[in-house]
Amino acid sequence: MNQQIRNYMTNNVYTVNESQSIQEAAALMSEHNIGALPVVDNSENMVGMITDRDITLRSTAQGEASQTPVSEVMTAQKIVHGTPDMDIHQAAELMAEQQIRRLPIVENGKIVGMVALGDLAVDHQLQNEAGEALSNISNPSSPQQ
Repeated sequence: MNQQIRNYMTNNVYTVNESQSIQEAAALMSEHNIGALPVVDNSENMVGMITDRDITLRSTAQGEASQTPVSEVMTAQKIVHGTPDMDIHQAAELMAEQQIRRLPIVENGKIVGMVALGDLAVDHQLQNEAGEALSNISNPSSPQQ
């Protein structure tokens, strides 16, 4: 059985350009029922990620305008990604270590796919790893006092 990410990843990945507005990013997320978008530059190279949480906490909560460029809200430093030939078990470990629910798959600087925890959880051989990754990602928070 081939355990490469390419056999588990979603190939049809929506992206947003770094110069587009956060409103456009949010509209894409809403339209496609997704919570994160890879951010690309004009050459289609991946330069970051933006999540619905980024938009909420880094812009809306701060009173930023809806026309704020994605580049001002996205996560750009330490972009975690996988490659199509990476072993799926390594990907699950990476997601757990980095506490991420979605792993962009990049080849030659270009986004070619996305693997989510849900993609791992549907495979019986990977359910334990998906559960382990989720438990590492979802640390319960204590009630504020």
